[in-house]
Amino acid sequence: MKIVIAADHAGYALKTIVVDHLKSIGVDVIDLGTNDSSTSVDYPDYAKKVAREIMGHTDMLGILICGTGVGMSITANKFRGIRAASVSDTFSARMSRMHNDSNILCFGGRVVGGGLAIDIVDAWLNAEFEGGRHANRLKKIKEGEE
Repeated sequence: MKIVIAADHAGYALKTIVVDHLKSIGVDVIDLGTNDSSTSVDYPDYAKKVAREIMGHTDMLGILICGTGVGMSITANKFRGIRAASVSDTFSARMSRMHNDSNILCFGGRVVGGGLAIDIVDAWLNAEFEGGRHANRLKKIKEGEE
């Protein structure tokens, strides 16, 4: 499994913590930037990079971090097949995988701290899509993309 990750300037510091954690547990990480917190950048540019990178790849997941996670989520969800979930707790992260088969996790560098971010990422990565009645619901979501 590969994780593609990006952040804007507001999410940069938290991104470094998440990347270090992912590497420490043996995850292959593709970091698409930004690479500092001092230069203001536009979150849609980074959300687009990650969404485009994972579109159509079932062996890749994405993580996006901005100030709140909301802007990244809104942008990423514009892409066909992307199910980006903006979360700030482990329960929502886990359920976004189990019930919604989310393929991009979004959260905010101004909302969650480093320890909670790691817990959120772990909960998300360790959850699996349940299928069943949830698969039918995903089919209805996909119909809205057409």
